[in-house]
Amino acid sequence: MANADAYRAPTGKVYAEKRETARGRTRLSGHIKLLADPTYGKLLAAEPYLRRAIPPLIIIFLLILATARAMSLLSWRDDTERTARATLSLAASHMASVIDNRMKAGQKPDGGELQNIIAEMRSNDLIPQGMWIAIASDESKIVASSDGGDRWRDKNLESFVADGQPLFLFGERAGVMEIRMNGIAALAAFSRSAKSGYSVFVMHPVEAVFAEWRRMISVNVTLFAGTAAIMLVVLYAYFSQSARAQDADALYQHTQARVDTALARGRCGLWDWDMARGRVYWSRSMYEMLGYEAYDAILSLGDISSIIHEDDDKLYGLAAQVAAGEISQIDRVFRMRHAEGHWVWMRVRAQVADAAVGDVHLVGVAVDVSEQHRFAQQTAQADQRIREAIESISETFVLWDADNRLVMSNGKFNEYSGLANECLLPGIGKDELEPRIRAVAFEKRMANEHGRNGALTFERQLADGRWLQVNERRTQDGGLVSVGTDITQLKVHEERLVDSERRLMATIHDLSLARKSEIERTLELTELNSKYVVEKERAEAANQAKSEFLANMSHELRTPLNAIIGFSEIMHSGTFGPLGSDRYEEYVQDIHTSGNYLLNVINDILDMSKIEAGHFSLDREEIDLCPLIRETVRVVSLQAQGKDVKVETKIAESVTLNADRRAIKQILINLLSNAVKFTDTGGRISVRARKVSGALVFTIEDTGCGIPKSALKKIGQPFEQVENQFTKSHAGSGLGLAISRSLTELHGGALKIRSTEGVGTIVSVRIPTRSIGPVREEWHV
Repeated sequence: MANADAYRAPTGKVYAEKRETARGRTRLSGHIKLLADPTYGKLLAAEPYLRRAIPPLIIIFLLILATARAMSLLSWRDDTERTARATLSLAASHMASVIDNRMKAGQKPDGGELQNIIAEMRSNDLIPQGMWIAIASDESKIVASSDGGDRWRDKNLESFVADGQPLFLFGERAGVMEIRMNGIAALAAFSRSAKSGYSVFVMHPVEAVFAEWRRMISVNVTLFAGTAAIMLVVLYAYFSQSARAQDADALYQHTQARVDTALARGRCGLWDWDMARGRVYWSRSMYEMLGYEAYDAILSLGDISSIIHEDDDKLYGLAAQVAAGEISQIDRVFRMRHAEGHWVWMRVRAQVADAAVGDVHLVGVAVDVSEQHRFAQQTAQADQRIREAIESISETFVLWDADNRLVMSNGKFNEYSGLANECLLPGIGKDELEPRIRAVAFEKRMANEHGRNGALTFERQLADGRWLQVNERRTQDGGLVSVGTDITQLKVHEERLVDSERRLMATIHDLSLARKSEIERTLELTELNSKYVVEKERAEAANQAKSEFLANMSHELRTPLNAIIGFSEIMHSGTFGPLGSDRYEEYVQDIHTSGNYLLNVINDILDMSKIEAGHFSLDREEIDLCPLIRETVRVVSLQAQGKDVKVETKIAESVTLNADRRAIKQILINLLSNAVKFTDTGGRISVRARKVSGALVFTIEDTGCGIPKSALKKIGQPFEQVENQFTKSHAGSGLGLAISRSLTELHGGALKIRSTEGVGTIVSVRIPTRSIGPVREEWHV
């Protein structure tokens, strides 16, 4: 392996030894001998004998003749160059003058007119063959050129002209200069149009300028060689033969140079494989493509096999097939190691030649297809990315060609259509698939302002209840692309919105009736005398309870309403794309407007209470519970006296509590009011308070009607009342126990109820004596 790597390195020792060995191979035949062993070598071997045979006079004559013709040709070359420079300068100035003459009322000619000017000059033979003219704007952008194509248009003239800065800087004063344009040596002149502001750039490749001169050199050389040959024929026949061989070698080298140039430009190389001897000739372009030093020696089959990738076809196997007559031509792709270590993809195409005479050669070309291979890989990767992206989207996707044949689809389409993957093969007809697609329960075509362009929008309900919005649009080649979006949640939200609106309106109607009833009751209480002050306070407490109910209901309604408003805003703004129909835009706007209206109404209701909304803050202080309970008892005493209900208190001395005075009083008032309200005439109410295990427990016991066992689970919830033959005559919102429970939990405590129907009820409140956070405990009954 180390020897192989050393061989592959262009400067390695083994590589050099192999090359010298290849140079020493002399047993060549057929095409390889013609290409790799020119007859000029034999002439060199005979040169000493010929030198002694040539008379000095012949040498002197030939030298004088050659010198004379050389001086004449050099003079002619100088004249040719001066003529070319003058022609370039004149052409540039003339073109600028013609452009100025074409100015109309100060209007500059456009690119088309400038192109016509160049065409007229060419048709009038004013532009020599090979001369290239470009007209550029004042920003050096080419607007017209003598080749008449778009290859140079809008390109910066200075970007591909080397050594031409003096031309662009000084214009005509710089004269005619030698430049390099795209690596080609050329003579160039530059002139600016005084009126239009255009610049004229004229270029003539040096090779084209001296083409005639080179042809005359060939003619003179031929004449000189002919003259020398005639003289040598007279003197020595062999000298004439040698001269002709030398001319043939010169022609061969010239031809081979052109072939090598063409092969190098086309990124291809020439192969000539002598099958009998296992020798292979490579053109110079083959070495250049692989980065090795080019030489004229012959390569062995092992030399080439050592740089071919081990996974590709072997040359020995191909040679065996050709020798056996199994194949007469090959078209293979090999990976060959470059001198820098990377692999070059080569496509080799060759055919057997001279098989009839027994001297079998495999002659062909090798083309560098690395770029095509990379492009094919990039194309495959791009196709794979597109397929993965389409497969990852949440919408169904299917693409049909102009003949309604399947091009591609994703898994979502398979899922919604109910088709198996093996059914969705590319190329299958749409008519063949439609009978197998899962039937829809409902389909409606939507209004689409782009329908004139071939776009259609449908809403389809599948048999399983899901909804799809399908958008179909024609492609530029006549195909059809269909994208389906699952709008099931949108449909559910619409139904919920309608139902919420209906329930909200019913709730508002009920609240209006309740408020009207409370107003009437307030007016009646206003007419009572001062002895019914306590009853008035109860009415206000009832109104407050109503507010708590409204706040609780408002909070429950506000949560879905916020979602409705938020989603309607997102739909209206089109954050995730257009809805596809103006009617939907109107629906979303109506939803958003109605939602905002209801939200404002609920906000007004929510302001009536703060406890359930979380805005009730505790102002803790050290409270002496005994005076507070007695004060509370006095508040409800008038109500108790009116019913002849006796209220007893049993409170331990020095009972203190760190709590909110207003909240504790509210708890006591609510519980005592309930006890008085549900205790019949002549009944008894007992209030007790004591400390137990770091907490204060006060208990309110009455001899009222009691609570049925079936109602114990729901008692204490907002607006919940127990209606029986004892309680149905007692009005109230049902918020008393709920507020008491909430305030108790804000203090970190708990509320318990024990009741027997027809006997009485005991309500116990337990509040920690030290401050802790709110605790939500289970409702104990």
